[in-house]
Amino acid sequence: MPVLAWQPIAAIARGVQDGSLKAADLVAQALAAIDGQSDFAAIIATTPGRASQRAAEIDVRVAKGEQVGRLAGVPFIAKDNFLVFGAETTAASNILRGFTAPYLATAIEKLEAEGAICVAKANLDAFAHGSSTENSDFMTTKNPHDPTRVPGGSSGGSAAAVMLNMAPFALGTDTGGSIRLPASFTGAVGYKPTYGLVSRSGIVAMASSTDVVGPLTRTVADAALVLDVMAGQDSLDSTTIARDAEGYVLDEATDVRGKKIGVVAEYMGEGLQPGVKTQIDEAIAKLKQAGAEVIDVSMPTLPLALAVYYVLCPAEVSSNLSRYDGQRYGFTAKEAKTLDESIKQSRSQGFGKEAKRRIMIGTYVLSSGYYDAYYKRAQTVRTKLINEFAEAFEKVDFLLGPTSPTVAFKIGENTSDPLQMYLTDIMTVASNLTGNPAISIPAGTSEGLPVGLQLIGAQKADKQLLQIAQATEGILG
Repeated sequence: MPVLAWQPIAAIARGVQDGSLKAADLVAQALAAIDGQSDFAAIIATTPGRASQRAAEIDVRVAKGEQVGRLAGVPFIAKDNFLVFGAETTAASNILRGFTAPYLATAIEKLEAEGAICVAKANLDAFAHGSSTENSDFMTTKNPHDPTRVPGGSSGGSAAAVMLNMAPFALGTDTGGSIRLPASFTGAVGYKPTYGLVSRSGIVAMASSTDVVGPLTRTVADAALVLDVMAGQDSLDSTTIARDAEGYVLDEATDVRGKKIGVVAEYMGEGLQPGVKTQIDEAIAKLKQAGAEVIDVSMPTLPLALAVYYVLCPAEVSSNLSRYDGQRYGFTAKEAKTLDESIKQSRSQGFGKEAKRRIMIGTYVLSSGYYDAYYKRAQTVRTKLINEFAEAFEKVDFLLGPTSPTVAFKIGENTSDPLQMYLTDIMTVASNLTGNPAISIPAGTSEGLPVGLQLIGAQKADKQLLQIAQATEGILG
């Protein structure tokens, strides 16, 4: 049976609101698409019972003439590090097998309050540690365009699910590029908001100073609508910031004419695949033709961003993963005789290789005698990066470059070389370190595989970034 394409999210919701579409049918369509494409291994678990119940309730309310939300009946998929009812939350790690959410993630609560229906949990690199979704303890997700290639990571399951038409949108988290990279590799739109714009309450933490929640969709308008529902302060997350008073919905088309766009020089040089460079150069030419003012921008500290990230991120990982000790929830080593044995065996058996690698690196850089040499120095360079981004946005409105230096690579190609895998994030990590919003939109193909164009905005300029992204989306066709 062919998989049906989804209408824009706003159109689906309007159909449910006026009774021309049934929420129950939409949920059934999503679950059928998931079941029919299980070979791609995008989904860890579905939530058919709860999803069907919520759909039935929405249909009854519509029949009674009651008001339903802005996302009424719209199915969506959550990355499996979001606390969701109706299925386990595992973060794709063996150490969380059997764990069920005691409460909902705030982002999920806000979406459900507007009538959206979570139908499934998407695969990811365990604890979001990775760039390919090969570090999942359960399965390796395949790229919708070529099943021999990765979908990117760590939100690879979410991106693949959207491009396989399993749901109109999916949620991801972006700690160093984990929404934008899968968007680039699969041809989706992936949005990373300003740090703190969406609550992280109820989401399994990776690196708390860079973790950001965002949507994966097929269009910028859909991403903006989902962001508008999720954005805003939350008393359960002290890092959250106030939402823009005007919101984030894209009601009117925006022109790029007169906008100053800076092409990041450090992203256009060595290591960039020729086919990727060609697509980005063509996009730049089209923006110029449409009236944008495009200039080259250099940020000298940018080449250090990846090294800074892979000091700071493992440090926070080692701290955040210390709570998984096999005593309170998740996996417990049954054969242990003492508490010490239980903790040691639970962690050694429950954590995968990449989690262990990051715990060891993080513990090392935080240890006595190395803290100043690594962690403190990395934080100093991070501040320099923040300042350089701020200076760049005094000259230009937006920054532009590729999302990734390459198209999607083959499954297994980089698994034996952690350094090569880490280099995949080279163009995405900086905006996580600085807190700036960033988006990946499709910019054509190379070797038959999608190429992502990355646009970065000033902190809190999410509405403006979404507007220019939508305009660019239209120009690129």
